[in-house]
Amino acid sequence: MWTMALDRMLDRFIVTGALDLTFPDGRRRRYGPGGQGADVQVALHDPALPRRLVMSPELALGEAYMDGTLTIAGDDLDGFLALMTRNAAHPPVGLRALAQRVTRWTRRRDQTNPAERARANVAHHYDLSGALYDLFLDADRQYSCAYFADPAMTLEQAQIAKTHHIAAKLCLRPGMEVFEIGCGWGGMALTLARDYGVRVLGVTLSQEQHKIATDRAARAGLSDRVRFELTDYRAVAGRFDRIVSIGMFEHVGVPHYGEYFDLIRDRLAPDGVALIHTIGRMGPPGATSPWITKYIFPGGYVPALSEMAAAVEGAGLCPTDLEVWRLHYAQTLRHWHDRFQANLPQARSLYDDRFCRMWRFYLKASEHTFRHNRQCVFQLQLARRQDAVPLTRDYLYPARAPRALHAAQ
Repeated sequence: MWTMALDRMLDRFIVTGALDLTFPDGRRRRYGPGGQGADVQVALHDPALPRRLVMSPELALGEAYMDGTLTIAGDDLDGFLALMTRNAAHPPVGLRALAQRVTRWTRRRDQTNPAERARANVAHHYDLSGALYDLFLDADRQYSCAYFADPAMTLEQAQIAKTHHIAAKLCLRPGMEVFEIGCGWGGMALTLARDYGVRVLGVTLSQEQHKIATDRAARAGLSDRVRFELTDYRAVAGRFDRIVSIGMFEHVGVPHYGEYFDLIRDRLAPDGVALIHTIGRMGPPGATSPWITKYIFPGGYVPALSEMAAAVEGAGLCPTDLEVWRLHYAQTLRHWHDRFQANLPQARSLYDDRFCRMWRFYLKASEHTFRHNRQCVFQLQLARRQDAVPLTRDYLYPARAPRALHAAQ
C-alpha cells in the first residue's frame, strides 16, 4: 500500500527533470517528463521507508540519506537535491500539501522562544566543536551570507565586502555605541571597532561563541572597545547609537517579532539607525522544514517580508532602506559545502559518518533552496526618525556618486 502511495505521490511531484527510483523490493520506476536518461538514480533500502516518505517527506528524506537507507548513484547529492528543490517550488498537492498545512498549524508552538528555550536552541547548533566551523568558514568565521559584489570574489573577499557594506549602512562615526544582537564569533564587532572607531557590545547565547569572541578581542587589543556578553538580547538595557543584527532574526520566532522590534525601538537613540540582516522568503508566510527543525536549527524560521513589515509598523519604526540579496547565499553555501567536502577526513575525526552526511545534506539543501525555491536575504535599515540617514543611496557607493552627478550635469 505505501509503495503504491509513494509511487502516486512521486508521479505528481516530479514535473521537471527525471528520477529513476529503485524500491526496497527491487522494482524500478522512472518519474518525470522523460528524455534520454534520468537526472538522478536513487535506491531505497528499507521496507519502512516508503511509508515514512509519504507521511513526512522532508523529514524522512533527510534522515534516510543520513542513515544510508537512501543512496544516490555516484553520491550525486548536488544533482538529487537540485531536482527535488526545483520540483518542490511547484504548488504542493495531495499528502504533501496536507503535511505542509500541519507544519504551519504547529509553527507557533515550535517557534515560541523564551530565553531558556532560545539558549538550548542556540547550543544545539553553535556549541558544536569549534574545529568543525574551521573546516568550511572563512578565516573571520562569518557564518552568514557573503556579499559577492564581483562573482569572481573568493569567500574571504566576499565576507569582507559584506561587513563593510553593512558598516556603510550604519552610517558610523568614531565614538558611537553599537549594540550587536547575535555576535557570532565576534568578526563583525571587531571589524567595526578596528576600522570605524566605535565601541561595541555584542551578545550571544552560545558559550563557545562567547569564549572565542572574547579571546579574539583580547588578542586584537580591542577589549577596551569591544565587549561580549553571554546573555539574551532582551536582557540588555540602555540606549545605543546603532544596532546591528546579522543572521539572528531567523532564530527569534514569529510570536516574538513584535517584542524584537519594540526592543530595537527602545534601545535606539533618537537619531539612531539599525540594520537587520536576515534570511527571508520571497513568498507568503510558510513553515520550517521539519528536518531542519529537528537536526539543524530548532526554533528557527525564515520570515516573509509581510511578517517583518507588520512588526516594524507596530513598533513605529521608519523603514529607511530595504535591499534584497537573491543568489548571494547560494554562492556562499556552495563555497561552504566545497570546503567541508574537501576537509571530510578531518570532519570524520570530529564526528561520525552520519553527522557528516547530515552536514552535507544541510549545506546542499540550503544552497538549492536559495537557487530554486524563492529564498533570499533581506537587509532592512530602520530608524526612529526619517532623516537619520542620507536621502539617497549614494553614500553606500561613493565612487559612483561623482560620475552620476557629472552625467546629470
